[in-house]
Amino acid sequence: MLPGMIGRLGMLISRLFRWLIPDPFVIAILLSLVTVLAALLWGTFDPSDEPLDVLLDAWSSNESGIWKLLAFSMQMCLILVTGHALASTRPVRWGIDRIASVPRSTTSAAAMVGFVAMVFGLLNWGLGLIVGALLARDVGRSLQHRGIRAHYPLVAAAGYMGLLVWHGGFSGSAPLSMTTTTGAAKVLPADVAKEVGTIPLEQTILSPMNLVVSLGLLVLVPLLLRWLAPRDEESMQPCSDFHPMDESPHQPEPVTNLPQLLNRCWPISWLLAGALVLGLWRFVELNGFGSVGLNQIIMVMFALGLVLHGSPVAYMHAVTGAARGCAGIMIQFPLYAGIMAIMIASGLMAQIAEWFVQIGNERTMPLLSFLSAAIVNIFVPSGGGQWAIQGPIALQSGYDAGVDPGRMIMAVAYGDQLTNMLQPFWALPLLAITGVRARDIVGYTALVMIGAGVWMAFWLLVWG
Repeated sequence: MLPGMIGRLGMLISRLFRWLIPDPFVIAILLSLVTVLAALLWGTFDPSDEPLDVLLDAWSSNESGIWKLLAFSMQMCLILVTGHALASTRPVRWGIDRIASVPRSTTSAAAMVGFVAMVFGLLNWGLGLIVGALLARDVGRSLQHRGIRAHYPLVAAAGYMGLLVWHGGFSGSAPLSMTTTTGAAKVLPADVAKEVGTIPLEQTILSPMNLVVSLGLLVLVPLLLRWLAPRDEESMQPCSDFHPMDESPHQPEPVTNLPQLLNRCWPISWLLAGALVLGLWRFVELNGFGSVGLNQIIMVMFALGLVLHGSPVAYMHAVTGAARGCAGIMIQFPLYAGIMAIMIASGLMAQIAEWFVQIGNERTMPLLSFLSAAIVNIFVPSGGGQWAIQGPIALQSGYDAGVDPGRMIMAVAYGDQLTNMLQPFWALPLLAITGVRARDIVGYTALVMIGAGVWMAFWLLVWG
C-alpha cells in the first residue's frame, strides 16, 4: 500500500516538475536575477556606496566574481572526461556490465544505483558523482537490452544520491577544514579558537551522531527510491528515450610511418601514468592520505585510463568523446560564482545565517543552522565557500549557547548537502553522462530530499 502511494506521488511530482522546471542554464540566469533583486532590497551596504555598483564590481571581479570558479570548472571537466574515459576501457567496461546486469526491475535498479553512489559519495564526493552517473547510465542500457521495461529517469536520479551524503563523508569540506589550526583560525574568532582549538574527526565525521545519520541514509534512501518506482507500464521510460553519452569504439589505423607508431606506442602512455602515480605517492607521503582531494582522484583516473587504453591515441579518442559533456559546466559555473559573490558582497548570506541562529537555543540551534545552510546552498552550491561565510556565525552562536562545536559543524554540513537535491549545479556532469534533463529527475530527488531532511533534522534535534 505505502510503496504504491509513494510511487504514484513520485510520478505526479515528476510530471509537475517536468512541466515547470526549465533548462539548468535558464535556472542559473534566473537565480542570478533573483539574487540581485534580493541584494538590492535587503542587502547591507555602506551609505557612501552605490549598491548597484557594489554588486556589479563584486560580480565581475577577477578574484571573487564570475571568474572565481575557473580552476574548479576545469577540475569538474577533468573529473568527467577522465572518469568517462576510464569507464570506457575494456576491464572497467566488463566490471560495470557485470554490475549493471544485476537489477531485474526499476525498483532494484534505483535502489542499487543509489546505494553504490552513496557509498562512493561518502568516500569522496567526486567519486560518488562520476560512479553514480556512469552506473545509472549503464544500468538503464542493460535493462533495455534485456527487454525489461524500466523508468530510466528514476535510475538516473538515483545516480545523484552521492551528493546527498558527501558532506558527512571523508571529503566533507567543513569537518576537514576544522582539523588544522590554520583551518580553524579562518572561521573561529581568536578568543574562541584559543579555547576550542581544532575539532578532530572523532567529533564530526566519525562522531556517533554522524555515523547514525549517514549509515541510516544508506538504508533509508534506497528504500525511498524503491518506493518511488512506478508500477504501471504506461509510466515507463526506457534509456532509448534519452541521449546518454556514448563511447564510439576506437579504430586504430595501420602503422605505416613513425608518427603512427608513436601514436600507438604503449610505453609513452605508461611513462605519463608512472609520473602521475609517483606524484600521487609523493603527495600522500607529504600530506597524508586524509588530504587526498579532487586533484588526486583525477590523477588516479588519468593514470588508470592511460594504462588500460593501451596507447596515447586511444586515450585521446575516449577523452574527445567525453569532452562534449563539459559544455554546461563551462558556461554555468561562472554564473554560480557570480551569485556567490553577490550573496557575500551584499551580506545576504550572513543575514540568512544570523537570522536563524538569533531565534535558537541550545536545543534548537543545530536544527536552525541546518535549515539556514539548506537555504544558502541553493544560491551558493559550494561546501567550502558556504562554510567560510556561515561557519563563523554557526560556531560562534553554538559556542555562546553551549552547543558542542562538532554538532554545529555537522549541522551546516547536512544543510549544505541536503538541497543539492534541488540544485542542478552539481548534477551537470550526471545530466551529460545519462542524457536526462534536470526536470526529469528533480521531482524524485526533491521527494528523497524531504525524507532525508526529516531524518537529519530529527537527529540534530534529539542528539544531546
